[in-house]
Amino acid sequence: MRMTKKMKALAAGILLTLAMGMVAGCGGDAKESKQDGKVQVGIVQLVEHTALDAANRGFVDALAAKGYKEGENIVYDRQNAQADQSNLQNIAQRFANNKVNLICAIATPAAQTVANVTADIPIIATAVTDYKAAKLIKDNAKPGTNVTGTTDMNPVEAQLDLILKLVPDAKVIGTIYCSSEVNSQLQVDVLKAVAAQKGITVKEATVSTVNDIQQAASSLAGEVQAVYVPTDNVLASAMPTLSIVMEEAKLPVVCGEGGMVKSGGVATLGIDYYKLGMQTGEMAAEILQGKAQPATMAIQAQKDFKVIVNMKIAKKIGLTIPEELLKSAEVVE
Repeated sequence: MRMTKKMKALAAGILLTLAMGMVAGCGGDAKESKQDGKVQVGIVQLVEHTALDAANRGFVDALAAKGYKEGENIVYDRQNAQADQSNLQNIAQRFANNKVNLICAIATPAAQTVANVTADIPIIATAVTDYKAAKLIKDNAKPGTNVTGTTDMNPVEAQLDLILKLVPDAKVIGTIYCSSEVNSQLQVDVLKAVAAQKGITVKEATVSTVNDIQQAASSLAGEVQAVYVPTDNVLASAMPTLSIVMEEAKLPVVCGEGGMVKSGGVATLGIDYYKLGMQTGEMAAEILQGKAQPATMAIQAQKDFKVIVNMKIAKKIGLTIPEELLKSAEVVE
């Protein structure tokens, strides 16, 4: 049967109406599926190790305490890049494409990658030592970008004093860190400056991956009286390997944070990454509630530091821990 012009026009109108209805229906479903009345938060963690894991837990717990209950009114997209830059890039793009309400970036490389992908989504970071050096912000007091968060800058001078309490006669101190981590280099620069004031020489050994740690650590054995390890993600994920070499050399390793001590270091005066994560989560809650914006929200630091001593390692290397330290220390057996 031949269709008249009127019939063709009518058929076209019906098809157009159906098509528009299908598009509208798909759009509504997608919106409902994505939002579902819940806040969407993407969490990207650089790598799995004790400190970053603790910061992650603290972040989620703080938001829960502020009324953001997982499964009720907030949904997390948790991602771990396993220290792989291509993974970081894919995760950052995923969050941007999904238009999450907020991104939590744990560790400097994670924060840098997500910041390069989006300038619109609020980014709250933690386990970042120096935001300005990492080119994430313009100023600590007033970031001026979509990034803010908490810093894990160490009390390096106090940590050096801790080394000298453990090894009073130390004249040469070794340090080992990943050469590509900006934060690690910053801490080592501070260490060298304060060590020079005390007449102490710092011998450096750098690594690119965990595969370099044994050789780098061995290069320090016999050359130094103690070893300092900053809050370095590569070293943190491979402390047992470093510990084996240092135990054989009978060298005490003072670390940047407690998780590294529990994994093979001898002592630290460091921050609590769980509390740092909690602090970050509290900042995130203010942003989600519309009370603050990253651009005008100052970078926050943790002021509470504690001594942690690994007595098992101390005994293995024949190191006597002063009683004055043990009185206020968290002791790991």
